[in-house]
Amino acid sequence: MKIKTFEAACAAKQFDPAKILPDVSAYPADHGKALTAAAKLFIVVDALNEGWKPDWNNDDEYKWWNWFDMEKSDDNPSGFRFSFAAYFYSNSGVGSRLCFKSRQLAEWAAEHFIELYKDFFILN
Repeated sequence: MKIKTFEAACAAKQFDPAKILPDVSAYPADHGKALTAAAKLFIVVDALNEGWKPDWNNDDEYKWWNWFDMEKSDDNPSGFRFSFAAYFYSNSGVGSRLCFKSRQLAEWAAEHFIELYKDFFILN
């Protein structure tokens, strides 16, 4: 079964969700929210990838990364939505902490964890 919640990701990694998150109380609230979302996404991505780590020395290995769109529309009044999952080779400019081993996992994460991505990427 695929992971649908942060708590399920913690269970898969044998982490206590009440203890694993960093103390961000010294940061302004909007940055603390982003830091907490990043920590949660790191755990979710790691759990979904089931131990896979991108090999940045392997030009033939795809690394899937989610892209989001800020455009508002009638269907999307919030202005934040999943746009597409793209793959990159080892010379990519994207970070490896939020990469996936497959397009399906990237799309799954974007669909089920869009609020975490929103908290991470958008300054409110």
